[in-house]
Formats: sequence, structure tokens, C-alpha cells
Amino acid sequence: MSGSYDEASYQEETTDSFWEVGNYKRAVKRIDDGNRLCNDMMNCIQERAKIEKAYAQQLIEWSKRWKQLIDRGPQYGTVERAWMGLMTEAEKVSELHQDMKNNLINHDFEKVKNWQKDSYHKQMMGGFKETKEAEEGFRKAQKPWAKKLKELEAAKKSFHMACKEEKLASFREANGKGEASVTADQQKKLHEKLDKCKQDSQKAREKYEKALDELSKCTPQYMENMEQVFDQCQQFEEKRMSFLKEVLLDIKHHLNLAGDQSYAVIYSDLEHMITSASTQEDLKWFSSTHGPRMYMNWPKFEEYNPDLAHNISKKSKKGSDGIMLTNVTTAPELAQGDRGRVNSYEKNPASTERSDEDQMNPNSGNDSNGGSNPFFETSGQGVRVRALYDYEGQEQDELSFRAGDELTKLEDEDEQGWCKGRLDNGQLGLYPFNYVELI
Repeated sequence: MSGSYDEASYQEETTDSFWEVGNYKRAVKRIDDGNRLCNDMMNCIQERAKIEKAYAQQLIEWSKRWKQLIDRGPQYGTVERAWMGLMTEAEKVSELHQDMKNNLINHDFEKVKNWQKDSYHKQMMGGFKETKEAEEGFRKAQKPWAKKLKELEAAKKSFHMACKEEKLASFREANGKGEASVTADQQKKLHEKLDKCKQDSQKAREKYEKALDELSKCTPQYMENMEQVFDQCQQFEEKRMSFLKEVLLDIKHHLNLAGDQSYAVIYSDLEHMITSASTQEDLKWFSSTHGPRMYMNWPKFEEYNPDLAHNISKKSKKGSDGIMLTNVTTAPELAQGDRGRVNSYEKNPASTERSDEDQMNPNSGNDSNGGSNPFFETSGQGVRVRALYDYEGQEQDELSFRAGDELTKLEDEDEQGWCKGRLDNGQLGLYPFNYVELI
């Protein structure tokens, strides 16, 4: 007989397929990612609106200053009026950019904000209702199959161990026949041991084959149930992607101030790029990369292989629903408290202008960090820094501050961009280094 149950050979045959136990979590995570992408879009619109507002103000200031200089200067006549025409042009362009800013905030920003509110429903205990429903749907669909898979793995392990014992007993009997020191009674016992091992091996084989047959019968229903839940996730994602495409077209309309050929070319290219986006192609790619269209190495019968090591793998861990999940390969979650690089998915600078903050900040309802401070130091030299943006701590060991607040930097930033600092009230914690500047 051949076959073995060792960790190395099993890991080579596993896949990162959607059908593996627990791998549906990537499809569930996509719902949370969609909510984060709404925040990203609002931050993107907000920053562009600030740029347009600042440019409009600079044009007005430039026009006012040069009107006075030209009026007081030696220039005269039609040339003076022509020169003054530049100031008039600046005032009209300023009005266009101020209107652009208003459209971005009052239309595009509010449109994304309202859609996010209507599409993602926050629960009292945290998380979104849509995420919980998808998680429960996948878990319910996968639980019976995962249970059968656990039984199959146990039967496979028993069979391979029985093969190992049979092989060892056969080796001992063969050696006993060639040694004169082994009595006839001992040879008889070795032979009886070999017969028993063969019987145990045959029983284990039958149990293994039966478990595999039961799992195979359960697989079609498992696939059907999982695809139903996945299709619901696909439909939800299709709505978000179609909405995002619609918002991008609205933004293009508000930004398009095509007055000369170069502007026309730029916005023509932008429109072509947006209208060329295909929701169906994106959904098809996701299905092929992380969904039902992926390759799956379905379990099959494996013969005993004496040439491989006889290690018993430790690949099982207890899942939250109490069943043993085997070979769970879950994509890393983007946890809110992860100490990763400060980027647009985790932490974004809020508005530094108080007049615009209430209407433009999508995350204005977040609670500040609290609880006990994980740092024990109570003093330190450090250097003084000033906050460039608002920041709300996401964990208990993070600081919260407003743009313009001053604090003390105690340690330089680490590889992931976090600094250790102290607020003037004595609170110690971490903050992103690119949110502050030296005083």
C-alpha cells in the first residue's frame, strides 16, 4: 500500500480557492471595503473643493491688487483698458471655480454621503447589517460541508496511520523470519500482529472511502448554496460600482470648464476613460480571482506513500461556530486598529477650516479614543510639533487632536509612519507623523 498523511504533501495540494473553508470572508470583506471607498470618494471631492476655493480666492486677490496698481500707474487709454481686461477675466474665472467648489460639495459630496447612509446600515454592536447577513449566509451554507470535510480528514488520518502500522508490522515479521533467535511462538505473534494491522487498515480504508463518498454527495448542494449567497454579494457590489461610475461622471461635468482646445482634449479623454469602465468585466474578474470561477482542488482518495515523512499536521483550528475548520486561508482583514501605513483606507486628514468642516467631513461622528493609556512614561524632553489636520484616534493607544493643536513629539516615527507623543494634558499615545509639523 502507498499513501501518507503528512503536512508538507497536503499543503502542496491545497488551493486559495473560494470553495476552501473560510475563504468566503474575502467576498464579505468587500462590503466593508465598499463603505471605506465611499469615505475615500468624499475625501477626494472635499480636497478638490478646497483647491478650487483657494484658487478662486487667489484670483480675486490678484485682480484687486493689480487693478489698484494699474489705476495708479502711468498706463492709459485703450491699452490700460485692455490690461484691465485681464483683471475682469480673473474675476469671471474666479466665479466659475467658486461655482465648481459649490457643486462639488453641495451635489457630489452630499450625493455620496446620502447613498452611503442608505446602503450601509450600522448596527448597535458594531459592523454593518449587510456584512452580517452575508457572513451568516456563507457560514450557514458552508457549515454542513465543513463538518463532512472534518470527518473526511479524520478518516484519512486514521487510514494513513493504519497503513503505517501495517508497513511496520510487515517489516518486523520479515526480519523475524531471518533471525534464528526469534522463536516460533514469537514469529506467530508477529504474524498475528500483521494480520490485525491488515484488518485495521482495511477497516480504515472503508471508513475513509465512505467519508469521501458522503462529502462528494454533499458537494453539489454546498456549491449551490454558496453561489446563491455570492450572487447576492455580487448584486450589492454592482450597485456600488455603478453608483461610483455615476458620481465620477457628475464630477467630470462639474469640473469641465473647457474653453480652449487643450481643455476640451483633457476632459474628452477623462470622459472616455470613465465611460469605458465596465462593471460586468470587473465583476467577472472578481469571480475568477476570488469567487466561484476559481480552480478548486477537491478532496480525493490518496494512497499511502512510505517515502514521505509521517508527521501529523496541525492545520485545524476551532472556528467561531464551534466546528473545526481545516486549511482556512483567509485574506488579511483591514482592521480599523491595524498599525499599518497611514493611507486613505485607514486614516484621512479632516478639514482644517472650521467653516467647512460640518458640511464636508464624512467622519464627524466618530468618538475619540479613551480608556487607560498603554504608555507608562509620564515625562520626556521631546520636541514641540503642531497638528496640520484633525485626527481621531482609532485605538486606545492613539492620540486625538485638532488642526492647530500643539503637542510634544517624544520619539521619531517608526517604519510604518507612527510617532509617540504627549498632549499638553499629559496623555501619551501614538499618532501619524505626517499629520504634524515642527514648530
